[in-house]
Amino acid sequence: MNIAVQEELAAQLKGKDFLALVDYTTEEIEYLIHYGIELKRKQKAGEPHAVLAGKTLGMIFEKSSTRTRVSFEVGMYQLGGQALFLSKNDLQLGRGETVWDTAQTLSRYLDGIMIRTFEHRKVIDLARGSTVPVINGLTDYAHPCQVMADYQTVLEKKGHLKGLKIAYIGDGNNMVHSLMMGASKLGMHFAIASPEGYDPDKEVCQISKENAAQTGGSVLLTRDPREAIENADIVYTDVWASMGFEAEQQERELAFKNYQINEDLVKYAKNDYLFMHCLPAHRGEEVSEGVIDGAHSIIFDQAENRLHAQKAIMAATMI
Repeated sequence: MNIAVQEELAAQLKGKDFLALVDYTTEEIEYLIHYGIELKRKQKAGEPHAVLAGKTLGMIFEKSSTRTRVSFEVGMYQLGGQALFLSKNDLQLGRGETVWDTAQTLSRYLDGIMIRTFEHRKVIDLARGSTVPVINGLTDYAHPCQVMADYQTVLEKKGHLKGLKIAYIGDGNNMVHSLMMGASKLGMHFAIASPEGYDPDKEVCQISKENAAQTGGSVLLTRDPREAIENADIVYTDVWASMGFEAEQQERELAFKNYQINEDLVKYAKNDYLFMHCLPAHRGEEVSEGVIDGAHSIIFDQAENRLHAQKAIMAATMI
């Protein structure tokens, strides 16, 4: 990517919300991935990169998190700014103030807003009312920050993204939506095996298939984990009952009993496959201990790259 193109992309991203990967072009996603790698290099080398000096990120948490809070807070510090933790009990949102009024008010104080919540509609409404960039830290619909870290990790490990096959085994949840959308824009082959009743959103699947047709990728939906994982470069899963669905734990354990990633299933993947999980994980449920703690697992590389990928998103949009 030449300097002129980089400058054009940087200008496009300045002030832009980061809500879902459907809103981003292939070039913008690739730019952010490489920016994350560059910021990681600088951090490891001890090179100063305080590009957000004097700026403040407000972090709204209606869903708790280990990785999201720590990575955003540390990331803002390393970029020279500061982050404010705002739980649902700290805001007037919890007492009935509208999302619009909250967005308008916070925009007068902050340079960016990150929100981790349940309904995706709330993130959209917050962005519409805000005059500063809004970053989606997670909703029930999408988890784009995690996926940016994931594809940065794959690029670091494999050296390229286009043409790789990623197989996801499990629930067609927010992780699947973002992984599938990202893969389709990056020319990757995405396959998901999920039981009946747990399919990903139909619109996301349709848009992803259309993207893949333009980028040389593909999208496969199947009930058969072996079909999905056949010759996969990356094998991915998530917990069977995500946050907010704990009441369905027993029901989901029954539905997903044949969808565990284990030593028998990964034999169908490529010999040099990578295992990924967004964490937290339930060993012995969605994945066996032998796989998640084995030589192919890169789960903590993913976790580390949440810091660097999110720094790229903040630096690009809030500068």
